[in-house]
Amino acid sequence: MEKITGRATDLAKCYGASAVGIVTTEMLAGGPPSVDLAYVLPNAKSAISFAVPLNQDYIESWFSKQSHADHLHNNIQTNVIASGISLELANYLNQKGYPSIPLTANTAYRTDSKNGRFDEIPPISHRYLAVRSGVGFFGLSGNVLTQNDGAAIILGSVVTEAQLIATDPIPGEINYCDDCRLCKAACASGFIDGHEKVTMTMGGMDFSYSKKRHHSRCDYVCGGFAGLHNSGKWSTWSPARFNIPDKDEAFYPALVNAVGPYLKRARTALNVYNVLMPGDRVELTCGNCQLICHPDKKIRKKRYKLLTESGVIVENPDGSREAVSPEEAKKHLAAMDPKTRALYEEV
Repeated sequence: MEKITGRATDLAKCYGASAVGIVTTEMLAGGPPSVDLAYVLPNAKSAISFAVPLNQDYIESWFSKQSHADHLHNNIQTNVIASGISLELANYLNQKGYPSIPLTANTAYRTDSKNGRFDEIPPISHRYLAVRSGVGFFGLSGNVLTQNDGAAIILGSVVTEAQLIATDPIPGEINYCDDCRLCKAACASGFIDGHEKVTMTMGGMDFSYSKKRHHSRCDYVCGGFAGLHNSGKWSTWSPARFNIPDKDEAFYPALVNAVGPYLKRARTALNVYNVLMPGDRVELTCGNCQLICHPDKKIRKKRYKLLTESGVIVENPDGSREAVSPEEAKKHLAAMDPKTRALYEEV
């Protein structure tokens, strides 16, 4: 097992992972349902967790609204790489005689919960495996942070019947998250509580992060249905400015109301395919809580400054988008005929 564990770890790193960890079923005991490895492989004994870094060179141009496509393309490609590493790892272990299941990096949901895939419960939680195995640690946002790349990573996992050799979680004193709350401040949806925390226990160890509000908040804003911060001074990459409700129960009606205009607006060439979204495609217009986290607090602050001074996005008749001042955006919308304006805000 030492040889197999080492080679599986090396494979993941050779193919693009920056951090790799191993977790066993015993280490996950007492955890939430999404760490039950038997859900995908009845005789599972362990799982490999790994992180693939996003390209940090594109993050500042994302926050400053100089380029939407660079990070979007990199995000899609990094997800594909993470899913590909999972497939290669599982194939390697299967060929060695250990039944293994690869897990896609994103947009996979259980169908046997109360609301099926709309509950957005993953078959296995990459995040929980990552923190328990030492790939990273929880930041306040609930995103997994790694020592070198912050939260700018895509996670992947493989579940296997091999009894691989476990790795330890990262000691708490190495976790550089200082509850600066810039993740909360950079989120236009109000998804992160930022004060109250939730704690889970896995294998006798406690892991904590901020309580979240309903996940439809993230769907609504990160998916581009709306994007104007309640200050009115900055937005995500979405040109839409429909109401972002204060109460969780108001989000589903708001989402339904925004679907029609969403489908009628021009779309960028790059989309994430997700069966939960209208037309099975969704734009990526935010992700700020993930991208703002960096080991260096000065860089976090710089990114937040870029975001809050970047203005708001408007969409031109040819479908191109640009950042303008809040005042210019209002003039831009006021110049539209009512039918066109209704694609972006309540008329």
